[in-house]
Amino acid sequence: MSHRHDAAGNEFLVFALGAEEYGIDILKVQEIRGYEAVTHIANAPDHIKGVINLRGVIVPILDMRIRFNLGQAEYTHQTVVIILNIGKRVVGLVVDGVSDVLTLAPEQVNPAPKFGSTMKTEFLTGLGTVDDRMLILVDIEKMLADDLASVDATVA
Repeated sequence: MSHRHDAAGNEFLVFALGAEEYGIDILKVQEIRGYEAVTHIANAPDHIKGVINLRGVIVPILDMRIRFNLGQAEYTHQTVVIILNIGKRVVGLVVDGVSDVLTLAPEQVNPAPKFGSTMKTEFLTGLGTVDDRMLILVDIEKMLADDLASVDATVA
């Protein structure tokens, strides 16, 4: 019987943006890299920093601070890019840092509140609690659907 997924909970990659910690499904994460210079795309929305060539694949790089209206990002040696596989697409997210991978049991996840977030609530899958930490769990695929459409429109 393979009900391990239910019993063991889900694994999330935890990343920081400002004072908040966010969690995304670890299965969507391909790799984590340091921030590097990007090739800018004319007329792209502000939060789409540009593209990088990752082993022959052109990967759009999105700045999550700008995406979530958290102000301009400072790019430091701690700034990282999370490379995600979403459907058949590869996309990179610039975040302030990655802290760890956490497994959340279903009872550690509460429904997302319908107010007070900088993000549209339909992108939130819930709030995870681990000890005294609160993680904002994001449905990254849903959240990036619009971004990938605008990247396609800009690049095409």
